Amino acid sequence: MKKILSAICFVSAAAITTSAAELYDLPAGSVTDVAVEKSESQILVKFTVHPEAFPKMSNREVWLVPYIEGGGQQLRLDSVLVAGRTRYIQHQRGNNRLSENTVLLRAGAKEIYEYSIVAPYSDWMAFSNLGMEGRVIGCAGCGILPLLTFADEQPLARMDYRDMTIVPTMVYVSPEREIVKTRDVSKEAYIDFPVGKTEIFPDYRRNPDELAAIRHDIDVMQSDDDITINSVTFTGYASPEGPYSLNEKLAKGRTESLLDYVTKYFDVPRKALEYSWVAEDWAGLEERVKGMDDLGDKEALLQLISDDSIDPDVKDQCLKTEFPDDYFTLLTKVYPALRHTVYKVNYTVKNFTDLQKIAMLVETAPQKLSLDEIYLYAQTLDKNSQQFREVMEVAVRMFPNDEVANLNAAATAVINGDYVAARKYLSKAGNRPEATYTEAAIAVRNEDYATAIPLLNSAAAAGIQEATDLLGELRSLGLIE
Repeated sequence: MKKILSAICFVSAAAITTSAAELYDLPAGSVTDVAVEKSESQILVKFTVHPEAFPKMSNREVWLVPYIEGGGQQLRLDSVLVAGRTRYIQHQRGNNRLSENTVLLRAGAKEIYEYSIVAPYSDWMAFSNLGMEGRVIGCAGCGILPLLTFADEQPLARMDYRDMTIVPTMVYVSPEREIVKTRDVSKEAYIDFPVGKTEIFPDYRRNPDELAAIRHDIDVMQSDDDITINSVTFTGYASPEGPYSLNEKLAKGRTESLLDYVTKYFDVPRKALEYSWVAEDWAGLEERVKGMDDLGDKEALLQLISDDSIDPDVKDQCLKTEFPDDYFTLLTKVYPALRHTVYKVNYTVKNFTDLQKIAMLVETAPQKLSLDEIYLYAQTLDKNSQQFREVMEVAVRMFPNDEVANLNAAATAVINGDYVAARKYLSKAGNRPEATYTEAAIAVRNEDYATAIPLLNSAAAAGIQEATDLLGELRSLGLIE
């Protein structure tokens, strides 16, 4: 975001008049070209004094004392003395001792004086005014005259060095507590059976690797003290070629064989083991055909495969006769993958409150954690840290469709200036007022106040205090009315 370093309003000193016991006007054109510049640690004040503009009253002198005032503090700068002829000569002769920092000018002289002074910058000067005090000596009843009046709010210059970078406070939502953490994990296994057989041969073709993978998955979960297995469900699928009745028998028998195999290796109660079967996997065939580009008439094939009104055996025969070349391709490239088993393990994970344990699981096994447990740990971290952002990303990865996870990830992305990611998360954050506020925060950071204001008003009306506070901050800085 652009940082506004200063905004200085100049006022013509010639237009400012004051009065005392004896009226005295700062002469027109006597002080011009007022400028203020700021560096990191210093402030430079410049203006031009025109002695010729002051009256040539021999026995009168005008003291000009510039000063910076703001925040209840004042810094008086070096004076300029514009003296009439008699007083000028007296000062030059040393009859009246002047400070070494006082500049002496003769009223009526044509030579101009370029005033320039550097002073240390202090924080209170961030929002301040440059003024000038006039002291007139040598006239009856004259005293200190405030040549520039603050009552009319017309200083020589107004200085605003405040940091206008608005950093909205982001809103996070605490997830609801998940009392019972039930999870599912699904895998596919491709067990090979000899033609027409339902018995499992552990050493047949790919079976050693496939069976080992099943045993490993269940064994890992059974040996984990944090996990209790509730059920293991097996669903067997057969490919569509051949009579439906035979395929149903094979799908059922092969699934039962796999179930029996598992019970020999694991201490899982028989009642926790479930199974079902799909005689012919037409849905799987349709999905695979959609992704193929080497078929003769793909659209016609899909229309036939997806037509559930046709008897499965009639459909299989139509594939053979109407699309013989494509049917051969399906038999060799697709049907073997349709003969598979999906096994799903349903389990419960115990709850965690120990922050060290949660921190370790965030790194090693985030699938064991609930969203509220992840957030509990995240609250111990600095929201501006990379570690906090990584934890929020873990949360949304584990719970990709959860509104709260996406909302908190969006808020974190805004903090890190990643507005593309923030909007991606917000697309899944629902219509919560916190999401509206987050959208507004992005607009504010982009200085798009026209977009931000209605969003902030909506969020504020819904009770988001941060929206009310941000509106107030924008008004105080003059960025909105």
